[in-house]
Amino acid sequence: MKQASLFNFDSEPEDKQPAAAAIIKEDAVIINEEPVEINFAVEISETPVAVSTNSKGKRKLNKAGLNADLIDIPEDEILFQKKYYAIGVVAEMFKVNISLLRFWEKEFDILKPKKNGKGDRHFRPEDVKNLKLIHHLLKEKRYTLEGAKDFLKNNKKADENFALIEDLKKIKLFLYDLKMSL
Repeated sequence: MKQASLFNFDSEPEDKQPAAAAIIKEDAVIINEEPVEINFAVEISETPVAVSTNSKGKRKLNKAGLNADLIDIPEDEILFQKKYYAIGVVAEMFKVNISLLRFWEKEFDILKPKKNGKGDRHFRPEDVKNLKLIHHLLKEKRYTLEGAKDFLKNNKKADENFALIEDLKKIKLFLYDLKMSL
């Protein structure tokens, strides 16, 4: 049996007695000598959670890679059937704004979409693959822009390593589905 004290930090100074005493058992909590049953579930996730503060000083939780599963990029066989993809189509694939793709184009040298006479950007399948790598570094791995640039500059085989990681994720998902079907 564990004993814990509940303090009211907002209204009482630190040197005062606790507002209530709680005894925590396996299936119930006793507060001020009255049993209170609790039911709760704990979800354990492998997704890293970052704690940050906003401008008002309130804390918020950010799950790293929360949008990583939402991207909808076709397999390579389907992706390479077309020569070019419009910027709107690519933005829908990654579930990001068009302006973010333009920003990434300015920041990363490996992105070189073709522009037509009007200035419309058309992304080649190679550009989409590079965008997938950039998205992985920035959104899933939580690299800064400078960190992602350095990573791409220093790791010449980053594309191969990323492809290997993607293949391992597919195998892991397949094995998980297989396990669930048993």
